[in-house]
Amino acid sequence: MAESWSFLDTFEPDFRPLVVIELAKGTKEETIEWFTKRIVDKKANGGAQLMVKPLATENGDENIYLVGASHLRLLLGAETVGLVKECNDNSMRTFTYSSRKTFKDFADDNHNFLTMAECQYIIKHELENLRAKDEKMIPGYPQAKLYPGKSVVRRLLTSGILVQIFPLHDREELKKLRHSWYGQMKVGYQPLDEIRCYFGETIALYFGFLEYFTFALIPMAVIGIPYYVFAWEDYDKYVMFATFNLLWSTVILEVWKRICAIMTYRWGTLLMKRQFEEPRPGFHGVLGINPITGREEPVYSSIKRQIRVYLVSLPFVCLCLYFSLYVMMIYFDLEQWALDYHEENESNFSSLMLFVPSIIYAVVIEIMNRIYRYAAEFLTSWENHRLESSYQNHLILKVLVVSIFIADILINFFIFFLLKSLATLLITSQILNQFAESLLPYWLQKRHKKRMKKRMCSLKTDMDLPLVEQV
Repeated sequence: MAESWSFLDTFEPDFRPLVVIELAKGTKEETIEWFTKRIVDKKANGGAQLMVKPLATENGDENIYLVGASHLRLLLGAETVGLVKECNDNSMRTFTYSSRKTFKDFADDNHNFLTMAECQYIIKHELENLRAKDEKMIPGYPQAKLYPGKSVVRRLLTSGILVQIFPLHDREELKKLRHSWYGQMKVGYQPLDEIRCYFGETIALYFGFLEYFTFALIPMAVIGIPYYVFAWEDYDKYVMFATFNLLWSTVILEVWKRICAIMTYRWGTLLMKRQFEEPRPGFHGVLGINPITGREEPVYSSIKRQIRVYLVSLPFVCLCLYFSLYVMMIYFDLEQWALDYHEENESNFSSLMLFVPSIIYAVVIEIMNRIYRYAAEFLTSWENHRLESSYQNHLILKVLVVSIFIADILINFFIFFLLKSLATLLITSQILNQFAESLLPYWLQKRHKKRMKKRMCSLKTDMDLPLVEQV
């Protein structure tokens, strides 16, 4: 970095809150003082060099703090995290403060050069990388042990001192995004660039894929309607449809790869540097010096990590695969029992019983998947991967191995069962997924918002009520 952090001694007078920190009620004053000092302290002293301000209340027991940063601090943070921005020559390059004038739309008085999501990402990165230096414990809490290199925020969370950290909404920007996204009754493409600027690249890619996948399924749905309506005896027609689906699925995947690459290149995430990626907050080890960057950071033996991966995680995944197969065998026995029962009775009730095993199996699989996901996350975190990308890759591998195994078994075994059993299983699974991904989070968020609004509005604050409502 051409510029030294030491020249960033003063902050801008205007404070723009970007992130909210909520501490537990009754948190000791010495703990709050120590934590806030670490947030505002200079980088050379192990701090984050950010701005922090309490959301003042009359009784003073809410312990809610607003975190922001000066424009200069955010620009230096953008270089630290390796943000990629568009230059004046239309190329994409990693942002550096020393060459800031060469980047498109940059101006010293333009505070919109960095998107809201990028600003909040920088603050989150700095907070998560606050690490203990000489402290042996959290001040005021002797049971909350620390050692050099331990993530301060992670220890505060696990000790129950820190309740939550979350990005603060900009109500005006959110209102604009709502209007352009789903506030108008029209069929069209989503404003993915606006979603990316507000929520970040990950959320924008998620909704971009949903949009693409929905449109990509239309040809398969249109062609499949006659096959559903007419019960053709000529099975060559079904072979043709299956062949089309196979080819179209391949085309869908390859086209999505290209569209995804275009979006990530335009947003700068395709080229973000990984060789100097910071250690993830959950990474722990003996404090040492990184031989590449020269920075002080935790060091952990790769041999110990491999032992955890191959002697603990791998056997656990294999055990889960065996258990999944065992549950599947029970389901096939239930399916056979339902078929035998229907052949013996031939009633409306027995016809309904044909769908029961598939429904039960879909519910059991959904529960097992969620339990396995929690176990996979715990194991992957316990493996102590240094980089966030490595952590995500190992987590995805664990989840995909079980998912692909179950899918292959279903495809091979369902040849011997009724088609309506497969349809029942898939439809039930889709209903459960829609409930878990859409309806349940919507209801929980509504309930949480109502409870928080009632709680915040009951406070007598020294600050403007709109800011309290915004929090």
